[in-house]
Amino acid sequence: MKNILIIGAGRSTTACIKYCLKQAEKKGWFVTVADSNPKLAESKIDGHPNGRGTWLDVTKPNDRREIIGRHDIVVSLLPAHLHLMVAQDCIKLKKHLVTASYVSHEMYRLGDEARDASLIFMGEMGLDPGIDHMSAMKLLDEIKEEGGTITAFRSYAGGLIAPESDDNPWHYKFTWNPRNVVLAGQGTAQYMEDGGYKYIPYSRLFDEYHLVDVPEMGEYEAYANRDSLLYRDIYGVAGIPNILRATLRHRGFCDAWHALVKIGLTDGSYPILDADKLTYHEWMNAYLPKGPGSVKDRMAKFLGEDPESEVMTKLEWLGLFRKKKINLPNATPALILEHLLLDKWKLSADDKDMIIMQHEIEFTDKDKVNKKVTSSMILKGEDQDNTAMSKLVGLPLGIFTKLITENRIHTTGVNIPVMKEVYEPVLEELEEYGVIFKEKTELI
Repeated sequence: MKNILIIGAGRSTTACIKYCLKQAEKKGWFVTVADSNPKLAESKIDGHPNGRGTWLDVTKPNDRREIIGRHDIVVSLLPAHLHLMVAQDCIKLKKHLVTASYVSHEMYRLGDEARDASLIFMGEMGLDPGIDHMSAMKLLDEIKEEGGTITAFRSYAGGLIAPESDDNPWHYKFTWNPRNVVLAGQGTAQYMEDGGYKYIPYSRLFDEYHLVDVPEMGEYEAYANRDSLLYRDIYGVAGIPNILRATLRHRGFCDAWHALVKIGLTDGSYPILDADKLTYHEWMNAYLPKGPGSVKDRMAKFLGEDPESEVMTKLEWLGLFRKKKINLPNATPALILEHLLLDKWKLSADDKDMIIMQHEIEFTDKDKVNKKVTSSMILKGEDQDNTAMSKLVGLPLGIFTKLITENRIHTTGVNIPVMKEVYEPVLEELEEYGVIFKEKTELI
C-alpha cells in the first residue's frame, strides 16, 4: 500500500484529492488530507473508504513530522513560504515531495541532500507554473529535434471567468488565492526583446500591457510576468533574443487595475490607522489633495480619467466611493482591497471559470524557413467547486504522484517538470481530461 499525504484543503485542492482517491480505489492507496480546518479536510474526503481528513497545524514541528513520517509521498498545497519546513522534514524522514508552487532558492539548496537520499522533490507541478513548463518544453524539444533554431518564445496564461458567467464590469472573479491576485506583479518585470533586456517596474506594469489574439476567443490583455529571464537556461534557450512570459486578462482590466496601483490600494507595507472607523469614501479622500468637487470627480482628475469613463465605472462598482464603514481595524490598503474584492468577485454556485494558455514560438527550420507555431489550450470549469483552476492545478500533482508510485520517475533531487520522462506521460493523461493544445504553424 502507498500512503499519500495531501497537506492543505483550500480552493485549488479539490481535483487533486478526487484524482488521488480514485487512484486509491484501483491501486490500494490510502489518502490523508490534513488541514488546520479538519472539517474542510473531511469534506474533501467525503466519506471515501480509502481516505480520511484530519487536523494539522503545519507550524507545529512534532505534529508535522509525526504525520509525514506515516506516509510515503507528501503533496504540499500550502502557501509557498511553508513548503520549506515540510521539505526539510521530508529529507530527514526520507519521503518524496510534490508541490505546485514556484521553487525558491532555499528549496533548490536542498537538491543535493534530496539526491543523496534518492528522493524526488518536484516543484512547479501545477498549472502556471506546471502545465506551462511541460507544454512549452514539448514544443521546444520537437522543434530542436527537427533541426529548428528558436528565435522567440512567448507564453501566456490566465485564470479568467468564462463568457457565460461574465456578469460584472471588471470581467473577472476569484478562481485562486485572492491575496496573490491583489499582490500580483509587484517587483520589476524582466524579459528580452530583439536581443535587449527590458524592464517594467510595478508602477507601470498594468499600463504597459499588449494585446494577444487567442484563436476562437478574440483579444486579451497581457502584462509581463516578473520571471521571464529565469527560464532561458531551464528551457534550453539561453541565447534566444526574445523571451516573454505574461498573464492574460479580459479587455479593460489592466487600465482599471493600474488605477488601483496608482492610488496606492495594492500596498501591503503599512496599516491604515483606525481603518475600522473610516468609510470607503473617507479612505479615498485621504489619498487626494484638497480641491473642489466630489471625491469621485477629484479621483477622476487625479487619474486623468473622465468621471464617467470605464475605469471610473469599475472603481465605483467596487464601492470605493460609498459611505460604508470598512470595519477592518488597522488593515493595510492591500488587505482592505482584498476584503472588498472577496465579496465583489466571488464565484456564484453555477459560475464557470476559464483557463487560457497559449505559447507562441518563432523559429528557423532546417531549410532556413522562418515559421511561427501557436499552441493554445482553453478549458472551462463546471461550477464554483469544480473549477478549471482546481483541475489544472490538481491533476498534474495527482498524475505525477501516481508516476512516482509506479517507479516511472528516475530523476531525483529538486526539479521542475521540464524533462521528457515527466511531461510526456503527464500531458498524455491530461488529454483524457480535456486538456488539449491546438497547434497552428504559419510562415513569417
